[in-house]
Amino acid sequence: MDYPGKVITKNQVTPTQISASGNWTVDDAVAAVKNNNWPVALVPNPISKSLRFNSPDTAYLTRTPATAPTNTDIGTWSFWVKRTKLGVEEYIFGSRDGANVTVTGIRFTSGDALEFLMFSAGTALARRITTQVFRDPSAWYHFVIVYNSPSATANDRVKVYVNGVEIAITAFSTTTNPSQNQDMIRWAASGIPNYIGNEGTTPGNYGDYYLTETNYIDGQALTPSDFGLTNPQTGQWIPKKYTGTYGANGFYLNFKDATSTTTLGYDYSGNANNWTTTGFSVTAGTGNDSLTDVPTPWFAYNTTGDVGGVIRGNYATFNSVETNYGTLTNGNLNASLTVTGTTGRQARGTFLFPASGKYYFEVNPTTLGVAGQIGIAKFSSATNGGNGITPAFSAGDVYLYLSNGQKQDGVTSSAYGASYTTTNTIGVAVDVDNSTLTFYKDGVSQGTAYSSLTLRNYYPVVHAAGSTGTVVYDINFGQRPFASTPPAGFRSLCTTNLPPPTIGFGLTNQGDDYFNVLTYTGNGTDGRTVTGVGFNPDLVWVKGRSNAGANVLADSVRGSDKNLYSNLNDVETNPITGASGGGIGTVTTDGFVLEQGTVNMDLVNTNTRTYVAWAWKAAGSTVSNTAGSIASTVSANTTAGFSIVTYTGTGANDTVGHGCQVGGVATAPSMVIYKNRDALQNWMVTTTVIDGSNDYLFLNTTAAKADSADSAPTSTLLNLTTYGHNNGASQKIVAYCFAPVAGYSAFGSYTGNGSATEGPFVYTGFAPKFFMFKRTDTATGTLANSWAIKTAIIPGYNQNSSFLAAASSNQEDTGFGVDFLANGVKLKLNAVDGNASGGTYIYAAFAEFPFQFANAR
Repeated sequence: MDYPGKVITKNQVTPTQISASGNWTVDDAVAAVKNNNWPVALVPNPISKSLRFNSPDTAYLTRTPATAPTNTDIGTWSFWVKRTKLGVEEYIFGSRDGANVTVTGIRFTSGDALEFLMFSAGTALARRITTQVFRDPSAWYHFVIVYNSPSATANDRVKVYVNGVEIAITAFSTTTNPSQNQDMIRWAASGIPNYIGNEGTTPGNYGDYYLTETNYIDGQALTPSDFGLTNPQTGQWIPKKYTGTYGANGFYLNFKDATSTTTLGYDYSGNANNWTTTGFSVTAGTGNDSLTDVPTPWFAYNTTGDVGGVIRGNYATFNSVETNYGTLTNGNLNASLTVTGTTGRQARGTFLFPASGKYYFEVNPTTLGVAGQIGIAKFSSATNGGNGITPAFSAGDVYLYLSNGQKQDGVTSSAYGASYTTTNTIGVAVDVDNSTLTFYKDGVSQGTAYSSLTLRNYYPVVHAAGSTGTVVYDINFGQRPFASTPPAGFRSLCTTNLPPPTIGFGLTNQGDDYFNVLTYTGNGTDGRTVTGVGFNPDLVWVKGRSNAGANVLADSVRGSDKNLYSNLNDVETNPITGASGGGIGTVTTDGFVLEQGTVNMDLVNTNTRTYVAWAWKAAGSTVSNTAGSIASTVSANTTAGFSIVTYTGTGANDTVGHGCQVGGVATAPSMVIYKNRDALQNWMVTTTVIDGSNDYLFLNTTAAKADSADSAPTSTLLNLTTYGHNNGASQKIVAYCFAPVAGYSAFGSYTGNGSATEGPFVYTGFAPKFFMFKRTDTATGTLANSWAIKTAIIPGYNQNSSFLAAASSNQEDTGFGVDFLANGVKLKLNAVDGNASGGTYIYAAFAEFPFQFANAR
C-alpha cells in the first residue's frame, strides 16, 4: 500500500512528507511514534481526550442557541464514539418537545441500529434506521449524518456514513425521506435547547459511551473526507481536523480541557458555542470522565513514563460482549459481579496480552460481599469458571490474587501476600518478556506470584466466587492516571502500546498482501480472468453463492487446470475435460482464469450468478524440501505462516518437510488440510488446537474429531502413519499448512453455550475477514452446515448471518448469525452446528485489519 503522491523519509528525528525515496520499517515507525515525530500525514489529528458518558450519572450536555441558524434545512453531524452498553436506546444528539412529540435526534436503538429521526407532533418527517447493527465495544466508530432537504433526489436528503463508507439506501430497515426544502425541527433553532447524551426537554435515554471529535456544521452538506481519511500506512479510517467554516450554530467539541466540568463543554470552532455539562466529573480517581481513550495513537510529551493518563489510543475496558460478566458501568470500567450459590462470575478485558512487552493495570475493589479475586485468565478457560461450574477451572486457566492474601492458579490456593479490602488498590504487572506475574498492594510489591509462565493469550480478569454475594471492581488500564507509579518499563494496556504486528503495518506489508476475499458476478465467458485479488495467488478457493455448486480449489504448486473440490472426496480433475461445470485454470498476477467445462460454467462463471473467491499467497515459486524421509515440493510464505506441500505417499510411517514459517522462523502448523489427489479419499484436517493432542476431522463430512495416529507436526516436519487420506502408497498428496500469525491469522477452539443472542466471544486479535468453524465433539447436523464459512464482506456489516459450507455444494444460506468485531467474533446463534451448549468447536480466521489498527465494526 503506497503513500499517495509521496513517500515518508526514513528519519526518526525530523520526518518529512516531501522526500521521493525511503520506506519506513516497523521499527522506524514505532520509534517515530514514541519520539512524537509521527508524520502529520499519518496521524493528522492526534486527539487528546474523550468524554465518558455513564447513564447512572444522568450525564449530558445542553446548549440553547441564541441566534437563528445559517440554514434551517442543511446540516452535517460528525462524531467518533466508542460504545459500552449494548441493547439499550441511547441518544447521541437530541432535541425533543415531550408534549408534542416533536424531535430531531440521532440515537442507537434498543436493537443497536443507528437512527436519524425527525418527528413533528408524532409524525415522521424524516427517518433512517439502519439494518446494520453497531455492537462492537472494543474500538471506535466514526459516523457522519448529513441532512440536505433541498436535494432534488429524495434518497439523498439524508445520508449516513460509518467509518468513511456511505450506508446504501437499501441497507436501511426504515426510510422516510423529508419533503424537499423541509426545515429541521428544533435542532440548532434559536431559543430551543439541544442536548448531547440524552433525548431532549425531559432528559432520558442517557448515553453509555465515549465521545470525541464532535462536529456540527450549520448550513453545509459535507462528506466523511472533510473529517477523516484512510491512513496510508495502515489502511485504517482515522480522524482529520475539519478546517472549513461552521455556520452560525455549528460547533466543535473535543473535550480536551479538563480543568473543570465547565471547560469540558468548550466549543473550539471559533463560534464560542459552548455547552453546559451535567453529571460529569473531572476529579481524579475512578469517577473521572475525562480519559485518554481516543481513536488515534500518540505518545504525549512527558518525563515521568507511562503513569496513566499519558498515552493516547484505544484502551482496554471490561468486555460487554463476553458472557456472565455481571453489570458493567462507567464506560465498562466498573464491574458488579453477583455470585448466586456457587456460580462464579468474572469480567474480562477487551485485550489479550500480546507475545511481547510489559503491561500494568490497577483494580480497586469497592465492594467485597464475597472473596475478591484479581488477575489474569486464559482465553480458552471457562467463562464462568470454577466453583461447581462445568467445565471447571484447570490449573493455569487463571492466576489470581485473592482478597485473603492468597494466590490461586485455578485449582490450588497458597500463601502469597497481604490481604486487601475495599480501601486498597491492587496493581497487576504482567511481564510477558520475562514470563512473570507480580501483584502490588497500594504500590508495594507482594513479590513475584508466578514465574515461567507463557502469558500470551491471557486476559485481565476480575472474579467473584464463593457463597452468595456481590463484588464490585473499578479497573484502570491507564486511560486515567494510576494511583501508584508502575514498575519501571511497564506500560498501560492500549493499542498504541501493543507491539506492531508483523503483518498489517507498513507501506508494503499489509494483511491483504497475503490473504484476500473478493466477490464477482459470472458472465459466462470461457477463459475469463477475474482480477482484484491484489497479489499473485497461490491458492484459490471459489464457491457459488446464488446457486448450488461444488467448492473449487486450485493452487500453483499442483499447476494449472488441476482442481479439487472440498465437499467431495473426488480425485483431482481437469476443469476443461473432467468437470461439466468448469473450474479454475491458471492463477495470474492479480487473480485467476475461469475455464469452460464439458457442458457449462456452473461452478465458477455462469452468467448473472454470484460467486466468492478466497485467495492465499505462498511463495509464488517452489523449492524441493528433503527435510523428511519423503521429498516434497513446497511453496511457503515465510512471513504469513502458510505453505503448500505436495509429495507422493508411501503407505508407511514417514515424515515430510512442510517449510511452514512465521516471520522467517520455522514453525509447526496449527492446522493442516490434506487431500489425496489420486484416490477417493476424504479431505483430512489435522489440528492441535482442540485439546493439545493431534486430532483429525474431515473437511467434506459431518464427522466428529478423532485422535490421530500421526504425531503432531514439528517446526519442520509433518509426521505421517498409514492413513490413505494423507499417505496413500504411490499416490500424490497435497497439504495446505497454516500456522497462526499475530494480527493476521488465528486457529483455535471455543465451547458453545446454547444462547441465540449471547453466544461465546472468540478473541482473534484482529478484525476478521474470514471465519470458518466446525463442531468437533460430535457430528454436525448436516453437510450444509459443516465447516461453515463466514466472510466479512458478505453482507459487509453486522449482523452477519450469511454463510457457505466447505462440506456442501449448497448455495449461500442465512441463519448462522455472528458479529465481526475489531478484536474477534461474537456468535449470535444457538444451532447445534455453531453453538450448542457444551459443544466444542474449531475455527480458522484470517484478518482484514489487526486489532491495533481496526475501527469498530
